[in-house]
Amino acid sequence: MICAENLLEKMHILMEFSAIINSSLDTSRVRERAIQAATQLLQADAGSLLLVDAENGELFFEVATGDKGEKLKEIRLKAGEGIAGWVVQTGEGVIINDVQTDPHFYKAADSVSSYETRSMVAVPVKSGTAVIGVLQAVNKCGQEFTPEDLEMLKSLAYQVGPAIENARMYETMRESFYGVSMALAEALEKRDYYTGGHTNRVSSYCMSIGSQLDLEEKVMESLWLASILHDVGKIGVVDRVLQKPGQLDDEEFELMSRHSEYGSEILSHIKSHRSVIPGVRGHHEKYNGKGYPDRLQGSDIPLVARIISVADAFDAMTSDRPYRKALSHREAFAELIRCKGTQFDPDIVDAFLAANKKL
Repeated sequence: MICAENLLEKMHILMEFSAIINSSLDTSRVRERAIQAATQLLQADAGSLLLVDAENGELFFEVATGDKGEKLKEIRLKAGEGIAGWVVQTGEGVIINDVQTDPHFYKAADSVSSYETRSMVAVPVKSGTAVIGVLQAVNKCGQEFTPEDLEMLKSLAYQVGPAIENARMYETMRESFYGVSMALAEALEKRDYYTGGHTNRVSSYCMSIGSQLDLEEKVMESLWLASILHDVGKIGVVDRVLQKPGQLDDEEFELMSRHSEYGSEILSHIKSHRSVIPGVRGHHEKYNGKGYPDRLQGSDIPLVARIISVADAFDAMTSDRPYRKALSHREAFAELIRCKGTQFDPDIVDAFLAANKKL
């Protein structure tokens, strides 16, 4: 029997875990928190989450706690091997309070981790009807595992399966999202052969500024994407202007200036890329309000755009063009400083200089 106070504590742990997995698509966080919840719920000394490799059916330790938990990640169990493999095959949870005498126990795991497994509860982790892994709690502190422990771990695994699948789907979409971004950037660089490598350099400078400013992860992600795509609108600029080997005249400059608007228009048709539009559209705005296309001023210019502006200008100054030689890094640093408060946000320039002083 579980006392009311103990049951309340266990329900609190389950609800806390539910809140975490419903608010996070971070696969590593979901998996680690699942193990923490399992060991807390069952008062176990250690726990592990094994996942099924879809290609060959083998099981591998995705998360394992305990002093030598990392060593377990070196192990791969063949289909049906070990207690975990048995659980995958049967689709049923088990309680084993004398693991060392169980015929399914994979003793090599203890040898690798230098850990003695005495008792275990293991349950399948499912997505729909498919078993995608096994959740285990090991060595209950001072006592044996009970049927109530098995049911509690099943309740946890019931939430873990869909959470893992949702996180996997998100990762797949995220990779596709990044792939589209890189493809667009590469398409541009194949047209604009005077700026080979420009995108990657600007992106690197932007990341250094963002790190110096200690920006949140989500802002850093938007910054990276916008920096990769900041010139994508040049796809809409005619070749005679984009590939002109000399300086642009006023009419040509006006045509080239439209690339930031073209970029925002292109990205507006890709739902997953709309969050980067402000950075792409505004990277030629000037801090004093004399930039383009919207003549924004100061903090009205999106932060990501202000960062790209500095990174883009520095790379342009330090790159050779057919009509001029590149400035040295020292000369480009001086130009950034000279234009603080007029063309550039002073704080962004300071962050760039601090992050790239060894260039």
